[in-house]
Amino acid sequence: MSEPSGEMPLSGLSVLECSTILAGPLIATMLADFGAEVLKIEHPRGDPLRDHGYQKDGVPLWWKLTNRNKKTITLTLSHPEGAALFKRLAATADVVIENFRPGTLERWGIGWEVLHALNPRLVMVRVTGFGQDGPYAPRPGFGTLAEAMSGFAAITGEPDGPPTLPPFGLADSICAMAGTWATMIALYHRDARGGVGQMIDMAIYEPILTALGPQLVWYDQLGVLQARLGNRTVNNAPRNTYRTKDGRWVAISTSAHNVAERVMRLVGHPEVIAQAWFQTGRGRAQHADELDAMVGGWIAERDRETVVAEFAQAGAAVAPIYSAADVLQDPHVRARGSVVSVPDPELGTVRMQNVIARLTATPGAVRWAGRPKGADNREVYQERLGLSAAELERLQALDVV
Repeated sequence: MSEPSGEMPLSGLSVLECSTILAGPLIATMLADFGAEVLKIEHPRGDPLRDHGYQKDGVPLWWKLTNRNKKTITLTLSHPEGAALFKRLAATADVVIENFRPGTLERWGIGWEVLHALNPRLVMVRVTGFGQDGPYAPRPGFGTLAEAMSGFAAITGEPDGPPTLPPFGLADSICAMAGTWATMIALYHRDARGGVGQMIDMAIYEPILTALGPQLVWYDQLGVLQARLGNRTVNNAPRNTYRTKDGRWVAISTSAHNVAERVMRLVGHPEVIAQAWFQTGRGRAQHADELDAMVGGWIAERDRETVVAEFAQAGAAVAPIYSAADVLQDPHVRARGSVVSVPDPELGTVRMQNVIARLTATPGAVRWAGRPKGADNREVYQERLGLSAAELERLQALDVV
């Protein structure tokens, strides 16, 4: 996908990203998608994400997505010469994103107080499992721990099964979206309100805790702990996944009362609509077995294409349950450009998710996929910082870059 004509909305914004899997890098990705210049700093031995997941001919595929639109340089921050180079870069940067354990950058002489003194306009985003303070701050923290500790796993899974974790970086992704929002708030305060730079403390467990909604309020006010309900919910019914005649699956939601009515008329059971319990989502949820039997029986007699078509015609909410292969083939996904094809010198073309938000006046774009390790070392260190070729070679020999 080519870069939009004209200046992108975050053009001129300089970001240093020295974070690894996964929330920190995704914050930088979202900024880069809208034109920020992101320098992805990885250790000379390589970022851990390069070894995660599948590769094609030795090329890490997850890296291509997460580090798109970024320039990549190598630097050992723990080495005194590496720290000195980092301070030179940070002195003119707008944003630094890091996810080391609290106190690590301070130990290397490049903590918040040092960087803020060098560059009062700097916004520093610090992403950790448990935040910069509190008794758990020193612990190693990952998204999995946030999914467990936030209460997400406790309510996810079948009623008679174990707590269930998501098979992807859910907590990290939610944290990244919240962290991007917080970064833009800090930049707005600095640039539109005449403020100065500031430090943003992102604990990975807190955004997913917010996303869980009323769990804490329910317990605080009623002593209610939500149980695991599989694909059901205490809020409404029918709401579940249902197997079709051809062995595929669909999902149904009836959060709106009029949609629930349409579903029951469609499946041939309009008589339940007059029941007193049917009038509220919670009442319907208490009769989920009964409603699921009606809806599931109707769906089981039809193939998925027919089910989706008839639900759409009736104005009832349904979606096929897709694999990644299905997503790539879906006509709506294609029509909206939800997935883009990105030219890449290593892989030819890579299909990946498009920019997360559509802005009519200042759109973002996927301009390139994640680059090889140290691809932009010469540009940054020689052309920008003025190091000679011999000096760069010396630092490379010392494993500083």
